[in-house]
Amino acid sequence: MKQPTRKKKLGSYPHLMVVFSITLALLVIGLFGLLLIHAHKVSTLVKENLEMQVYLERNLPETQLLRLQQDLGRKPYVARKNGEPQVRFLSKEEGARQLIDQTGEDFQQFLGDNPLRDAYLLNLSADYADTKNLARIRQELSQEPGVFEVEYVESLITSVNKNLRNVSLVLIGFAAILTFVVVVLINNTIKLALFSQRFLIRSMQLVGATPGFIQWPFLRRAMWQGLASGLLASLLLAALLQYAYLQLAELRLLEDDRLFAALAVLLVALGTGIGFLSSWRAVRKYSGMSLDELY
Repeated sequence: MKQPTRKKKLGSYPHLMVVFSITLALLVIGLFGLLLIHAHKVSTLVKENLEMQVYLERNLPETQLLRLQQDLGRKPYVARKNGEPQVRFLSKEEGARQLIDQTGEDFQQFLGDNPLRDAYLLNLSADYADTKNLARIRQELSQEPGVFEVEYVESLITSVNKNLRNVSLVLIGFAAILTFVVVVLINNTIKLALFSQRFLIRSMQLVGATPGFIQWPFLRRAMWQGLASGLLASLLLAALLQYAYLQLAELRLLEDDRLFAALAVLLVALGTGIGFLSSWRAVRKYSGMSLDELY
């Protein structure tokens, strides 16, 4: 005898399909979020690798050199790595050796002396690596006792800031477009899922259920699905990121756990919030339809 086929329950809700679709949509925006995070870290590293040269007066005593280095290290605009201020002393002898290696000529032989000066090389924090702040910092450092002159390559810094700003604007524009597309996709997914519930909504109306009583189960379910999708998307992102770090160890220089945690929270909030609003709109739409429109 022919085995009876199992009939699909009328008005059944496609839970897995909804969670899967929302997770994929959030994963896409999460991947772009990772791109923005790494672009931000690259921008910070580039800016903090720009150097400011603080040239010193000649024949300064060791005590004054040490005191000046400590003063420079306490400046709020000096970059720090592992808690250590990025201040490096460059003696005139070392500077001469570097210049000879670069040019291939010993200028001290025909000059009879080393005209270079001792200097401190500063790496500035990315927040201060702009033309206005650099001009103010140069003026401040020039007034320090023992400082002869402060120099930096202004054209290079201006060019770097301009290029980084243009890249950031392009990425932010793409992020805005992608976010809009993801919101539309999630909204349509939930709307289509609730389409199968339209007769259940009408039945609840016919027995006298209030709008709030009808909406709450759907809203609660959509919020849980958005929450689960956000968590799944965050876990997938973390797994992909760790795999990328294993394949390319240099990427760990761009690692930022704080920003990644903020991205994960954003994905969870985005999934929950869009799920709630989309479900609320869909339930209201089907609640206001006539019986003919439901068919």
